[in-house]
Amino acid sequence: METRKPELSDLNALLAVATAGGFREAARKGRQSASTLSEAIRRLETDLGVRLLNRSTRSVTPTEAGAQLLERLGPALREVDAAIDVVNTFRDRPSGTLRLNVPISVARLVLPAILPGFMAAYPDIRVEITAEDSFVDVLAQGCDAGMRYEERLEADMIAVPTGPRHQRMATAAAPAYLAAHGTPEHPRDLLDHACLRGRFRSGAMPDWEFEHDGEVIFVDPKGPLIVGPGGAMDLAVAAAVAGNGIVHLFEEWLAPHLHDGTLVPVLKPWWQMFSGPYLYYPGRRLVPATLRAFIDHIRASA
Repeated sequence: METRKPELSDLNALLAVATAGGFREAARKGRQSASTLSEAIRRLETDLGVRLLNRSTRSVTPTEAGAQLLERLGPALREVDAAIDVVNTFRDRPSGTLRLNVPISVARLVLPAILPGFMAAYPDIRVEITAEDSFVDVLAQGCDAGMRYEERLEADMIAVPTGPRHQRMATAAAPAYLAAHGTPEHPRDLLDHACLRGRFRSGAMPDWEFEHDGEVIFVDPKGPLIVGPGGAMDLAVAAAVAGNGIVHLFEEWLAPHLHDGTLVPVLKPWWQMFSGPYLYYPGRRLVPATLRAFIDHIRASA
Protein backbone atom coordinates (compact mmCIF):
# COMPACT_ATOMS: atom_id res chain seq x y z
CA MET A 1 0.00 0.00 0.00
CA GLU A 2 1.36 3.42 -0.96
CA THR A 3 1.93 5.73 1.97
CA ARG A 4 0.62 9.30 2.00
CA LYS A 5 3.11 12.14 2.29
CA PRO A 6 2.90 13.40 5.91
CA GLU A 7 1.86 16.93 6.76
CA LEU A 8 4.50 19.33 8.13
CA SER A 9 2.26 20.10 11.11
CA ASP A 10 2.13 16.41 12.03
CA LEU A 11 5.92 16.14 11.87
CA ASN A 12 6.15 19.17 14.15
CA ALA A 13 3.72 17.46 16.55
CA LEU A 14 5.94 14.37 16.70
CA LEU A 15 9.00 16.47 17.49
CA ALA A 16 7.11 18.42 20.16
CA VAL A 17 5.81 15.30 21.93
CA ALA A 18 9.15 13.51 21.79
CA THR A 19 11.04 16.57 23.09
CA ALA A 20 8.56 17.15 25.92
CA GLY A 21 8.38 13.45 26.81
CA GLY A 22 4.59 13.36 26.75
CA PHE A 23 1.43 14.72 25.20
CA ARG A 24 0.32 16.80 28.16
CA GLU A 25 3.62 18.66 28.55
CA ALA A 26 3.91 19.19 24.78
CA ALA A 27 0.35 20.55 24.72
CA ARG A 28 1.14 22.93 27.58
CA LYS A 29 4.27 24.26 25.89
CA GLY A 30 2.60 24.52 22.49
CA ARG A 31 -0.67 25.97 23.83
CA GLN A 32 -2.83 23.35 22.14
CA SER A 33 -4.79 20.35 23.31
CA ALA A 34 -3.25 16.96 24.01
CA SER A 35 -6.02 15.35 21.93
CA THR A 36 -4.98 17.43 18.90
CA LEU A 37 -1.38 16.24 19.27
CA SER A 38 -2.50 12.64 19.77
CA GLU A 39 -4.57 12.78 16.60
CA ALA A 40 -1.63 14.25 14.68
CA ILE A 41 0.63 11.40 15.80
CA ARG A 42 -1.98 8.77 14.89
CA ARG A 43 -2.37 10.39 11.47
CA LEU A 44 1.40 10.47 10.96
CA GLU A 45 1.79 6.81 11.93
CA THR A 46 -1.00 5.90 9.51
CA ASP A 47 0.58 7.92 6.71
CA LEU A 48 3.99 6.30 7.22
CA GLY A 49 2.66 2.85 8.01
CA VAL A 50 4.84 2.39 11.10
CA ARG A 51 4.53 3.01 14.85
CA LEU A 52 6.65 5.98 15.95
CA LEU A 53 5.92 6.31 19.68
CA ASN A 54 5.46 3.81 22.49
CA ARG A 55 2.75 5.12 24.81
CA SER A 56 2.09 4.13 28.40
CA THR A 57 0.28 5.75 31.30
CA ARG A 58 3.59 7.08 32.60
CA SER A 59 5.73 7.89 29.58
CA VAL A 60 5.99 8.36 25.85
CA THR A 61 9.17 7.12 24.16
CA PRO A 62 10.17 6.82 20.49
CA THR A 63 10.25 3.41 18.85
CA GLU A 64 13.37 2.51 16.91
CA ALA A 65 11.75 3.86 13.75
CA GLY A 66 10.63 6.98 15.59
CA ALA A 67 14.09 7.59 17.03
CA GLN A 68 15.73 7.38 13.61
CA LEU A 69 13.12 9.70 12.12
CA LEU A 70 13.55 12.21 14.95
CA GLU A 71 17.34 12.19 14.55
CA ARG A 72 16.94 13.56 11.02
CA LEU A 73 13.73 15.47 11.63
CA GLY A 74 14.93 17.92 14.29
CA PRO A 75 17.64 19.61 12.21
CA ALA A 76 15.43 19.55 9.11
CA LEU A 77 12.50 21.30 10.81
CA ARG A 78 14.82 23.86 12.35
CA GLU A 79 16.10 24.66 8.86
CA VAL A 80 12.50 25.10 7.69
CA ASP A 81 11.87 27.50 10.58
CA ALA A 82 15.07 29.39 9.75
CA ALA A 83 14.09 29.65 6.08
CA ILE A 84 10.65 31.02 6.95
CA ASP A 85 12.20 33.38 9.48
CA VAL A 86 14.12 35.10 6.68
CA VAL A 87 10.84 36.84 5.82
CA ASN A 88 10.89 38.33 9.31
CA THR A 89 13.86 40.49 8.36
CA PHE A 90 11.64 42.39 5.91
CA ARG A 91 9.16 43.42 8.62
CA ASP A 92 9.33 46.77 10.39
CA ARG A 93 9.22 44.90 13.70
CA PRO A 94 10.16 41.21 14.06
CA SER A 95 7.46 38.90 15.35
CA GLY A 96 7.26 35.33 16.55
CA THR A 97 8.45 33.43 19.60
CA LEU A 98 11.81 33.68 21.35
CA ARG A 99 12.57 30.61 23.49
CA LEU A 100 15.34 30.86 26.08
CA ASN A 101 16.73 28.28 28.52
CA VAL A 102 18.31 29.95 31.57
CA PRO A 103 19.51 29.10 35.09
CA ILE A 104 17.04 29.80 37.86
CA SER A 105 19.35 32.46 39.30
CA VAL A 106 19.39 34.30 35.95
CA ALA A 107 15.59 34.17 35.71
CA ARG A 108 15.34 35.65 39.19
CA LEU A 109 18.24 38.11 39.28
CA VAL A 110 19.24 39.08 35.72
CA LEU A 111 16.27 38.90 33.36
CA PRO A 112 13.99 41.25 35.37
CA ALA A 113 16.33 44.09 34.39
CA ILE A 114 16.30 43.10 30.69
CA LEU A 115 12.96 41.61 29.68
CA PRO A 116 10.53 44.48 30.45
CA GLY A 117 12.41 46.87 28.17
CA PHE A 118 12.75 44.25 25.46
CA MET A 119 9.05 43.39 25.51
CA ALA A 120 8.14 47.07 25.35
CA ALA A 121 10.45 47.58 22.35
CA TYR A 122 9.25 44.42 20.53
CA PRO A 123 5.55 43.92 21.35
CA ASP A 124 5.11 41.39 18.50
CA ILE A 125 7.61 38.95 20.03
CA ARG A 126 6.41 36.40 22.59
CA VAL A 127 9.14 35.29 25.01
CA GLU A 128 9.13 31.79 26.51
CA ILE A 129 11.54 31.14 29.39
CA THR A 130 12.53 27.71 30.69
CA ALA A 131 14.46 28.02 33.96
CA GLU A 132 16.57 25.09 35.15
CA ASP A 133 20.05 24.49 36.52
CA SER A 134 21.08 21.52 34.36
CA PHE A 135 23.10 22.18 31.21
CA VAL A 136 21.06 21.18 28.18
CA ASP A 137 21.31 21.16 24.40
CA VAL A 138 19.26 24.27 23.68
CA LEU A 139 18.42 23.16 20.15
CA ALA A 140 17.31 19.70 21.25
CA GLN A 141 15.06 21.38 23.81
CA GLY A 142 13.50 23.54 21.09
CA CYS A 143 15.09 26.76 22.37
CA ASP A 144 16.70 29.51 20.31
CA ALA A 145 19.39 30.31 22.85
CA GLY A 146 20.48 29.72 26.42
CA MET A 147 22.07 31.69 29.22
CA ARG A 148 24.81 30.20 31.35
CA TYR A 149 27.95 31.15 33.22
CA GLU A 150 31.31 31.07 31.45
CA GLU A 151 32.61 27.79 32.83
CA ARG A 152 29.56 25.93 31.47
CA LEU A 153 29.62 27.17 27.87
CA GLU A 154 30.22 24.78 25.00
CA ALA A 155 33.16 25.52 22.73
CA ASP A 156 31.17 25.81 19.48
CA MET A 157 28.78 28.43 20.85
CA ILE A 158 28.75 32.17 20.27
CA ALA A 159 28.60 33.96 23.64
CA VAL A 160 27.22 37.45 24.31
CA PRO A 161 27.87 39.05 27.74
CA THR A 162 24.51 39.63 29.41
CA GLY A 163 23.60 41.41 32.63
CA PRO A 164 26.13 42.33 35.35
CA ARG A 165 29.67 41.43 34.33
CA HIS A 166 30.62 40.44 37.85
CA GLN A 167 28.63 38.80 40.62
CA ARG A 168 29.46 37.50 44.09
CA MET A 169 28.37 34.70 46.35
CA ALA A 170 27.46 36.07 49.77
CA THR A 171 27.35 34.37 53.15
CA ALA A 172 25.01 35.71 55.83
CA ALA A 173 23.14 34.94 59.02
CA ALA A 174 20.61 36.59 61.33
CA PRO A 175 22.00 38.71 64.19
CA ALA A 176 20.26 36.40 66.68
CA TYR A 177 22.00 33.32 65.27
CA LEU A 178 25.44 34.95 65.46
CA ALA A 179 24.76 36.20 69.00
CA ALA A 180 23.92 32.66 70.09
CA HIS A 181 26.59 30.73 68.14
CA GLY A 182 29.38 33.17 67.40
CA THR A 183 30.62 34.62 64.13
CA PRO A 184 32.86 32.49 61.86
CA GLU A 185 36.26 34.10 61.26
CA HIS A 186 37.45 31.62 58.62
CA PRO A 187 35.54 29.46 56.08
CA ARG A 188 36.59 26.30 57.93
CA ASP A 189 34.76 27.61 61.00
CA LEU A 190 31.53 26.89 59.09
CA LEU A 191 32.07 23.19 59.80
CA ASP A 192 31.02 23.96 63.38
CA HIS A 193 27.89 25.86 62.37
CA ALA A 194 24.36 25.11 61.15
CA CYS A 195 24.45 25.79 57.41
CA LEU A 196 21.47 25.94 55.05
CA ARG A 197 22.35 24.12 51.84
CA GLY A 198 21.10 23.90 48.26
CA ARG A 199 21.02 20.82 46.04
CA PHE A 200 20.85 20.70 42.24
CA ARG A 201 18.11 18.74 40.50
CA SER A 202 20.78 16.16 39.56
CA GLY A 203 21.27 15.43 43.26
CA ALA A 204 24.68 17.12 43.47
CA MET A 205 25.18 19.38 46.47
CA PRO A 206 27.97 21.84 45.62
CA ASP A 207 30.59 22.80 48.16
CA TRP A 208 30.70 26.38 49.35
CA GLU A 209 33.63 28.11 47.65
CA PHE A 210 35.58 31.04 49.13
CA GLU A 211 38.55 33.08 47.94
CA HIS A 212 40.84 35.61 49.64
CA ASP A 213 44.27 36.90 48.61
CA GLY A 214 44.62 34.18 46.01
CA GLU A 215 43.67 31.37 48.40
CA VAL A 216 40.66 29.28 47.37
CA ILE A 217 38.89 27.09 49.93
CA PHE A 218 36.04 24.62 49.43
CA VAL A 219 33.86 23.79 52.42
CA ASP A 220 31.25 21.04 52.77
CA PRO A 221 29.34 22.17 55.87
CA LYS A 222 26.41 20.42 57.52
CA GLY A 223 23.12 21.80 58.64
CA PRO A 224 19.42 21.35 59.39
CA LEU A 225 18.04 22.22 55.92
CA ILE A 226 18.69 21.18 52.32
CA VAL A 227 16.54 22.65 49.55
CA GLY A 228 16.21 22.06 45.84
CA PRO A 229 16.66 24.68 43.11
CA GLY A 230 14.30 27.50 42.27
CA GLY A 231 11.86 29.05 44.68
CA ALA A 232 12.85 26.54 47.35
CA MET A 233 16.00 28.62 47.89
CA ASP A 234 13.71 31.27 49.36
CA LEU A 235 12.98 28.76 52.14
CA ALA A 236 16.68 28.69 52.99
CA VAL A 237 16.74 32.49 53.07
CA ALA A 238 13.64 32.56 55.30
CA ALA A 239 15.24 30.00 57.63
CA ALA A 240 18.37 32.15 57.85
CA VAL A 241 16.30 35.24 58.65
CA ALA A 242 14.53 33.22 61.35
CA GLY A 243 17.89 32.41 62.94
CA ASN A 244 18.11 28.75 61.94
CA GLY A 245 21.56 28.93 60.37
CA ILE A 246 23.95 30.45 57.82
CA VAL A 247 23.04 30.82 54.15
CA HIS A 248 25.38 31.07 51.11
CA LEU A 249 23.80 32.45 47.96
CA PHE A 250 24.05 35.09 45.22
CA GLU A 251 24.63 38.50 46.81
CA GLU A 252 21.72 39.99 44.81
CA TRP A 253 19.41 37.30 46.21
CA LEU A 254 20.29 38.24 49.79
CA ALA A 255 20.59 42.00 49.17
CA PRO A 256 17.13 43.03 50.51
CA HIS A 257 17.82 41.30 53.83
CA LEU A 258 21.38 42.62 54.03
CA HIS A 259 20.04 46.13 53.47
CA ASP A 260 17.34 45.94 56.14
CA GLY A 261 19.56 44.20 58.69
CA THR A 262 17.56 40.98 59.03
CA LEU A 263 20.73 39.28 57.74
CA VAL A 264 24.30 40.44 58.33
CA PRO A 265 27.38 39.56 56.27
CA VAL A 266 29.58 36.67 57.36
CA LEU A 267 33.14 36.15 56.05
CA LYS A 268 32.75 39.08 53.65
CA PRO A 269 36.49 39.29 52.77
CA TRP A 270 36.13 35.72 51.47
CA TRP A 271 33.14 36.32 49.22
CA GLN A 272 34.08 34.98 45.82
CA MET A 273 33.58 37.10 42.69
CA PHE A 274 32.90 35.50 39.30
CA SER A 275 31.98 36.52 35.77
CA GLY A 276 28.35 37.30 35.01
CA PRO A 277 26.22 35.21 32.63
CA TYR A 278 26.38 34.96 28.86
CA LEU A 279 23.69 34.49 26.25
CA TYR A 280 24.86 31.68 23.98
CA TYR A 281 23.66 30.21 20.71
CA PRO A 282 25.06 27.97 17.97
CA GLY A 283 27.24 29.72 15.44
CA ARG A 284 26.48 27.17 12.74
CA ARG A 285 22.90 28.24 12.04
CA LEU A 286 21.02 31.30 10.86
CA VAL A 287 20.11 33.53 13.79
CA PRO A 288 16.30 33.95 14.04
CA ALA A 289 15.05 37.51 13.79
CA THR A 290 13.58 37.30 17.32
CA LEU A 291 16.95 36.27 18.77
CA ARG A 292 18.78 38.92 16.73
CA ALA A 293 16.44 41.54 18.20
CA PHE A 294 17.17 40.27 21.73
CA ILE A 295 20.94 40.35 21.11
CA ASP A 296 20.70 43.90 19.76
CA HIS A 297 18.66 44.93 22.82
CA ILE A 298 21.25 43.44 25.20
CA ARG A 299 24.13 45.17 23.46
CA ALA A 300 22.30 48.50 23.37
CA SER A 301 21.55 48.24 27.08
CA ALA A 302 25.13 47.37 28.09
